[in-house]
Amino acid sequence: MADDASKPFAGLADVSISEDIAVEGDISVPVGTSRRDEELSTLDEPVKETVLRDLRAVGNKFVHVLYPKRSSALLRDWDLWGPLLLCVTLALLLQGGATETQEQGGPQFAEVFVIVWVGSIVITLNSKLLGGTLSFFQSLCVLGYCIMPLTAALVVCRLVLLLANNAVSFAVRLLVVSASFGWSTFASTAFLVDSQPPNRKALVVYPVFLFYFVIGWIILTFSP
Repeated sequence: MADDASKPFAGLADVSISEDIAVEGDISVPVGTSRRDEELSTLDEPVKETVLRDLRAVGNKFVHVLYPKRSSALLRDWDLWGPLLLCVTLALLLQGGATETQEQGGPQFAEVFVIVWVGSIVITLNSKLLGGTLSFFQSLCVLGYCIMPLTAALVVCRLVLLLANNAVSFAVRLLVVSASFGWSTFASTAFLVDSQPPNRKALVVYPVFLFYFVIGWIILTFSP
């Protein structure tokens, strides 16, 4: 039985492949792949380099907000460090308002957090329900980073209030807050609108308008 089973392969021992036959195909090993992976790996880099790289990325996103253009850098490399920093800065600068009482002096910091993050989440969910193509965290990233003009306006308003608190200072603060509100709205819609269906863009812009308007109104009416 063993001899019968080996008969079909008996002639294979005499088969030889000529050296003149061209063998097609590429069996080379891509050497550059492992090297590229090692360059992209951040496991072995110093902590200082990691922190500096993240800070440069955050600063680059701030530049995109100051000069909004049709770039995917803010959407592709999203993060929430910038929005968190801006939210904390807003909450700290809005502490100690004249409308505080002893009974409700503490929650003001939490109130700013709730307005910023809950507002951003509601706008993001509205955008997704309307057929937006941005992911949840991409939308939060854009809305959070675009608070930067309003945060800068709050710093200016605090400095103006240190000098005087009269009709002239109110006019200056109104001008600064209005300009920052318009810039925040313009910058955010420059990134968000293109991800929406053409016939639903207005339904996305309106909640964004209200979101920054509320923050701007809080800054304008703040009095230390």
